[in-house]
Amino acid sequence: MLTVVLECQDQESELAQTLSVLVAGAVEGLVSDVIVLDHGSRDGTSRVADAAGCRFHSQWDIKDIVRSARGEWLLFVEPGSRPQAGWIDEIAEYMALNKAPARFTASRGYRRPFFQRVARARPPLELGLLMPKNLALAAARSGMPVADFAKGQKPRKLASELIPSWVARAAR
Repeated sequence: MLTVVLECQDQESELAQTLSVLVAGAVEGLVSDVIVLDHGSRDGTSRVADAAGCRFHSQWDIKDIVRSARGEWLLFVEPGSRPQAGWIDEIAEYMALNKAPARFTASRGYRRPFFQRVARARPPLELGLLMPKNLALAAARSGMPVADFAKGQKPRKLASELIPSWVARAAR
């Protein structure tokens, strides 16, 4: 089972896009729960999370969040990112056969212009991060942002593509 963790602030529409893709994973029995960590949103982020059955936290300690995760694996993604076809089967197989962190492959259909790809560092969770709960517990420190889980990791690359969150932000 998999717990999905999203950290957001005023990202109602992006959160809705990501959650709509995760529904298929819940139906297939892969996604056991979704945790939304909010930084004082003033839009409808909490309503979207509540309507989707997510656990919503406006104040939290990341160690407690990881400890409370129902799944034995955690998937950290940015609101607005959307895994593409085949992600459910691939992640289920990966979790059954591996113990190392992994990330999605960047979508070939949504790429930043060449100079933007070369000139800037990719945000740590732009391609998500899949990791076993025990590794996340070992890495968790009080007060750390979710993106810090990606620091120091050498994740393997999944074949499944992910449309990054910047695509959803650009469509606003």
